[in-house]
Amino acid sequence: MTVTGNFANVIHGLNANHLTDQVIQRSKRMILDTLGVGLLGTSTEVYHKVKQYSKIYSSDISSTIWGHLDFRLPPLYAAFVNGVAVHSMDFDDTWHPATHPSGAVLPAVIALSEAFPQKKKISGLDLLLAFNVGIEVQGRLLRFSNEARNIPKRFHPPTVVGTMGSAAACAKLLALDQAKCKNALAIAASYAGAPLANAATQTKPLHIGNAAKHRLEAACLASQDLQGNKQILDMESGMGAFYTDYSPQSLPTLQSYAWLLDQQDVAIKRFPAHLGTHWVADAASSARRKLVESSDHVLPLDKIEKVIVKVPEVKYVNRPNPNSEHEARHSFQFVACSALLDGSMSVQSFASDNIHRPALRELLCKTQLEHPADNKPSFESLYCEVTVVLQDGNTISGRCDTFYGHWRKPLEKEDLEKKFQSNASEVLPPEATEGIIETVYNLEKKSVRSQSGKFQDFLYHCSNSIKDLVQRSLAHESTVVVSLLDP
Repeated sequence: MTVTGNFANVIHGLNANHLTDQVIQRSKRMILDTLGVGLLGTSTEVYHKVKQYSKIYSSDISSTIWGHLDFRLPPLYAAFVNGVAVHSMDFDDTWHPATHPSGAVLPAVIALSEAFPQKKKISGLDLLLAFNVGIEVQGRLLRFSNEARNIPKRFHPPTVVGTMGSAAACAKLLALDQAKCKNALAIAASYAGAPLANAATQTKPLHIGNAAKHRLEAACLASQDLQGNKQILDMESGMGAFYTDYSPQSLPTLQSYAWLLDQQDVAIKRFPAHLGTHWVADAASSARRKLVESSDHVLPLDKIEKVIVKVPEVKYVNRPNPNSEHEARHSFQFVACSALLDGSMSVQSFASDNIHRPALRELLCKTQLEHPADNKPSFESLYCEVTVVLQDGNTISGRCDTFYGHWRKPLEKEDLEKKFQSNASEVLPPEATEGIIETVYNLEKKSVRSQSGKFQDFLYHCSNSIKDLVQRSLAHESTVVVSLLDP
């Protein structure tokens, strides 16, 4: 059997009984986090631009746009717009080998679920299974290449493996047979890829939006028997086109299937920026604490001669003079200086006033990067050391080997919920955010129904009392949660 055929059999054959408790728990954390960053992302400029663009489309079948109760789009474009929202601030989860796994899958499976006819019943477990199939396919494809284990240099991984994983997730939700699963993967491969040159611009969030849209489209086309290369995962000119050392392998048997999410958790970010900057933030905050303690609890900015930041060589995150929020999110230097000034990073760190404040600009001019030979560009092994050199010759350093939120040091449940609440509160009242948390944590126990093209109960399995919440939320331009409640 070919590797492509093996993948198709596994995608078709996996069922809810294969899901382990740990996979369910980890994937629910990912879903909650992705919903939160997506809700927050509806406030961004890039989100509003793609939302406005998507208004040119109309359809009798429509899906929810997160953040706008009165605006719906065809499923493909709902997946696109919501995917952009998830990645609009680079706040979504990151896996190893490097990719953003959830943002390409969750918007697609939610949009597709809303499009099912009234008679089709989807359980929360169905949704979890499809989501996890999408995550699994991404992880397996990434492990076919040693090159993929490093921080990318040429293309943005979600546009390749994310597109394939999302197609697999949608194929699973559509219950496609093995032949159509092969075609879904083949079609998705022809949508794959986006150059990394667009990192730190408003175009980068489109990568996740397109991955969600294209994978859904691939699965839908496959369901209509559109044909593709049935060995797309086996060939050097197939998936091998993206990796110079691509070496595909068969998946574990269904009788004893081992999920990668069981073995490898994701990193969940505490602030919205490239994952590599999270080591920098913790190292710089550590140096700041030592500096303040040695200077009568005052940060001696006027006595700083230079700041040395030791990180791997990652060219697209080497930005000594960022001028936009997107550039700042991809700047080792900016995060180091911002954390030195403030002691921590947050969503507000990337506001224009903070990016352009004189004290930060002055500190940026004193900051330089160094790339030690032992500091490899891998999210599994990189470290950061920030050294502040004072005018009197003294030095103070802080180092981070594993930041809080990394898969080796995952966020506690309480801190994950605080992140979600903070993000979702930008567009939802407190009652709604608490309802989402409860529903996601109990998703495998929920009956998720699709009625009149509306994915009613995904975020709430609600009673009539929720109607009052809907009415209050209308005044707040409520988001996906409330729109899914409309009975």
